Amino acid sequence: MDDSFHVFDTTLRDGAQREGINLSVADKLAIARHLDDFGVGFIEGGWPGANPRDTEFFARARAEIDFRHARLVAFGATRRAGVRAEDDPQVRALLDSGAPVITLVAKAHDRHVELALRTSLDENLAMIRDTVSHLRARGRRVFVDCEHFFDGYRANPGYAKQVVRTAHEAGADVVVLCDTNGGMVPAQVHAVVATVLADTGARLGIHAQDDTGCAVANTLAAVDAGATHVQCTANGYGERVGNANLFPVVAALELKYDRRVLPPGTLTEMTRISHAIAEVVNLTPSTHQPYVGVSAFAHKAGLHASAIKVDPDLYQHIDPERVGNTMRMLVSDMAGRASVELKGKELGIDLGGDRELIGRVVERVKERELAGYTYEAADASFELLLREELQRAEEGRARRYFRLDSWRAIVEVRPDGSHVNEATVKLWAKGERIVATAEGNGPVNALDRALRVGLERIYPQLAGMELVDYKVRILEGRHGTQSTTRVLVSTTDGRDEWSTVGVGDNVIAASWEALDDAYAYGLRRAGVSPQE
Repeated sequence: MDDSFHVFDTTLRDGAQREGINLSVADKLAIARHLDDFGVGFIEGGWPGANPRDTEFFARARAEIDFRHARLVAFGATRRAGVRAEDDPQVRALLDSGAPVITLVAKAHDRHVELALRTSLDENLAMIRDTVSHLRARGRRVFVDCEHFFDGYRANPGYAKQVVRTAHEAGADVVVLCDTNGGMVPAQVHAVVATVLADTGARLGIHAQDDTGCAVANTLAAVDAGATHVQCTANGYGERVGNANLFPVVAALELKYDRRVLPPGTLTEMTRISHAIAEVVNLTPSTHQPYVGVSAFAHKAGLHASAIKVDPDLYQHIDPERVGNTMRMLVSDMAGRASVELKGKELGIDLGGDRELIGRVVERVKERELAGYTYEAADASFELLLREELQRAEEGRARRYFRLDSWRAIVEVRPDGSHVNEATVKLWAKGERIVATAEGNGPVNALDRALRVGLERIYPQLAGMELVDYKVRILEGRHGTQSTTRVLVSTTDGRDEWSTVGVGDNVIAASWEALDDAYAYGLRRAGVSPQE
């Protein structure tokens, strides 16, 4: 591994401090594998000895993971005041973890030394010196995180720099300047890093929190000033508002700075790795995250679409495939002909430059969006609309999988407070009139079940489909209970997932439309041709 520049990930420690994240040992092992696949140089696994979970993680990681790119890092503190490093049980736990690299957190703010550690400034320096020397003598590589460094530098620059010198002279490979409170901005970070580098001669790293929204920019500013070690977390997870996001930092270094910080070929795995880690921590991936979000290369405005039709680079700063992402066209009331044509190609439908057909689709989209529909998050419904217009152009009519006569949903409230939800659907499919009734957990679920009861005999492919998400939005809320309702439904066949939209004057009517589209699209994906 090239040691001239370090990508250091602390998702398993600092990232795990985000509100809503609670990682099991199995979760941590899964994330460590993903990070190693991505090619980071160092993975900070946690604080062995501080809690049983982290101690178990290091034991299992040694036995279960054959790291190809990363080195495992244990995190801990310098020895306690008045205790020899070799006698401190927490320092011993760091060695017992078996990690080849150890990160020590040290106080760099004089006020924190006196108020939090309750010791003298000289003893704090001795604690750093003794612990680094002790670990180095036992064959460990040591990084030192200077906690609250930038605030400490502002209050007492001389002492903050002395902390850096002490760690460096004791044998620390890297001294990391931490913006622990996240209050810095790029120009300030650049100035401090450049000065400390010149005055101490130590190899410097940067650890930036995102409280000002500048963590990625602050990290890059530190690199500009000479830092060669960046500490980040996947998807920016971390305490309060989070840490410097690993993926924009690495992408910027590789694509904007032309600095090779990952093994060849792994940058294209970035989007997949980001989403995979989000799944492990059970947080929905941020759709608008730079580089890896599903909206990162999504285009909505008709003007943009017209330009992209000529050359995608006109409205994209990189080719999305370089980070494993894809360009998407969004169809909305802002759409023009170019948007519809490009979206058709994205969906595998060549409109052949048919201006009349494209014009009808554009007008229909605008009319339906005015009524409350949205196709940005419902590609399946838009594809059905597009194919319907294409069939009308070619055959003079649109064929469907089934035709509705009526549906009815009943909610019965009983004296004991319980509810019974029943739905009946009457429809035609393959020339047969079908009447089906079912009960469910709520009227929409009952309607879904009745539809399945009626159609699964004719279309057995429906048995493999399942609704996985259901969202309701009340439009024009000022009208109260008379407001229009929009429903978005996500459905899966076990391999892929698609989204459909329905709009109505009540939630059940809107849900029926979304369900109708969901199953029609699923049948088309399964290779079934519409009959009517």
